[in-house]
Amino acid sequence: MKNIWFFDHVNLFHLLCPHKFKDYKKCHSFDTYQKSDYIYFTEDAANKVFLIEKGKVKIGYYTEAGEEIINAILTKGELFGEKAILGEEKRNEFAQSIDMKTSICPISVETMHDLMRDNKTFSLKIYKFLGLRFKKLERRLQLILFKDTRTRFLEFTKELCEEYGYDCESTGDKIIVHPYTQKDIASLIGTSRSNLNVLMNELKEENIINFNRKELRILQKTA
Repeated sequence: MKNIWFFDHVNLFHLLCPHKFKDYKKCHSFDTYQKSDYIYFTEDAANKVFLIEKGKVKIGYYTEAGEEIINAILTKGELFGEKAILGEEKRNEFAQSIDMKTSICPISVETMHDLMRDNKTFSLKIYKFLGLRFKKLERRLQLILFKDTRTRFLEFTKELCEEYGYDCESTGDKIIVHPYTQKDIASLIGTSRSNLNVLMNELKEENIINFNRKELRILQKTA
């Protein structure tokens, strides 16, 4: 399903950051976070949206039993905290840096509304993004609830192909150079890192995939 895990190959940071708009540039700054620092917590006031200049951020929540559930892992150029645009007053999730250094561009909801009101094209892109983000979350929930781990992983690799993949000219394999660790992927598809590692090695033995730390390859006979 196209455009479920990403937004039309568009770097939202380049599109939305107030530094690109003369009227907002002077009063705008960036925030820096170290690994494990929280950008916001559940129940914090939802008065800003955030763009990632560099680094990675995970979005999630904790169940009543204290289990961490990951909704998304976002990288350079992506937007989060977007429900504040639609009127959310308090966060119902947390956002946490998972890179050694993550640089964030915070945008007040008031500034975002001003930008949307003054630029129809900009506004349409925001609403398109919001729609795609909600579809992504819905799709992911359906996979976790109704599909087994193998299916969830293979569906996820299809989406990675669309965002990060290219064809190997010599073999026809789909090569995916992506920013996720195995721990990231395990969190996103709702399994443990150890179970994912076993599954990936099984798929490797079946000549369905090959992989190393930075690259995932979907072999030609299944691509």
